[in-house]
Amino acid sequence: MFAFQKYKFRYYNFILFACVAFLSVTGILIIRSATLSTGDSSTYTKQIMGVGLGMVTMFIVSFIDYHWILKMYQVVYLAITVVLFLTKFSPLGTAAGTGARRWLDVGIRIQPSEFAKVAMIIFLAQLFTIYQEQIDNISVIALSVVLLGIPLMLILAQPDLSTSLVIIFIFIVMIFVVNISYRWVGGVLAVVTPFAMAFVFLVEKDLLPFLEKYQRNRILSFLHPQDYPDLAMQQTRSVMAIGSGGLYGKGLFNESLESVKNGNYLMEEDTDFIFAVAGEELGFAGCCLVIGVLFIVVIQCFLTASRVQDMGGKLIAVGVGAQIAFQSFVNIGVATFILPNTGLPLPFISAGLSSLLSIFAGVGMIFNIGMQRTRDIDVS
Repeated sequence: MFAFQKYKFRYYNFILFACVAFLSVTGILIIRSATLSTGDSSTYTKQIMGVGLGMVTMFIVSFIDYHWILKMYQVVYLAITVVLFLTKFSPLGTAAGTGARRWLDVGIRIQPSEFAKVAMIIFLAQLFTIYQEQIDNISVIALSVVLLGIPLMLILAQPDLSTSLVIIFIFIVMIFVVNISYRWVGGVLAVVTPFAMAFVFLVEKDLLPFLEKYQRNRILSFLHPQDYPDLAMQQTRSVMAIGSGGLYGKGLFNESLESVKNGNYLMEEDTDFIFAVAGEELGFAGCCLVIGVLFIVVIQCFLTASRVQDMGGKLIAVGVGAQIAFQSFVNIGVATFILPNTGLPLPFISAGLSSLLSIFAGVGMIFNIGMQRTRDIDVS
């Protein structure tokens, strides 16, 4: 399980560790600043605890042989499917906010869909490794889509569209890395492109019964903000906050009454819209630094993938990198109003115990894969 004799400790990725530590501390400071005006320090305290638990989780996972983790792929898949089912269809499941049933109350509240991201990375990595020679066969693709679809439908039923999109994106990136034929890639693009156009039309005509009202409103407020000013207000204020920060920002913990944050104009400022607080208080320079460090984390994941010979390790590293990249892009895109409003946490920075533990566990596997790499790569 631990197999310390296989690890090359000189390859422990200190660059990745430094980036994760920087982002985690930055998240704690921004959350403290975001909640300062409310006088409620509970979110700040929970974030410190979450980062501490996340670091411990990352450290432990980094010394668990990822080959052993891959062998447990069937158990991982069954466990996350059962937990997702209980979240939606048992008394243990709880709802909040928009009424979405996304949390499981087992003494503490956890969000299983967050852990589903890492679980599906592990499951798909082993599944694609087993069938990598037959990956172009329609039976293999159908099998992988069906197996992906079961937990995905349970997540959509909560409903949690944003997490579903993350998992779909991870699936697409991972199956592409297995060298699926470009015929399949071209065929999917040929189907998806007109479907996307039809989707927008059907949303505007309210002809998609599976789409919740609040989800439709978010899309419409993005497409026609002038017609839905109340619905677009959160993103409009987010852009205002980011723009008001100027080049170097107003500074952390500022108590200016002119601050969008201190005026309580923002909702979800410690989770979905935490980048707005970063923009206002750290400015353009601070935002660029945060984005740059997130970019380095993603690059380190992909470099780790390029340094291992076995497909399982390569796919885990690519999957974790894809998750961090997609979530970062969407969270920042929502805060800057270039994407419709959807709830995805900014990795390592947004508040939320489940999202923190999930992302730290994923990065822990990156460290383990890196210590078992079999060759170096010239990145000069």
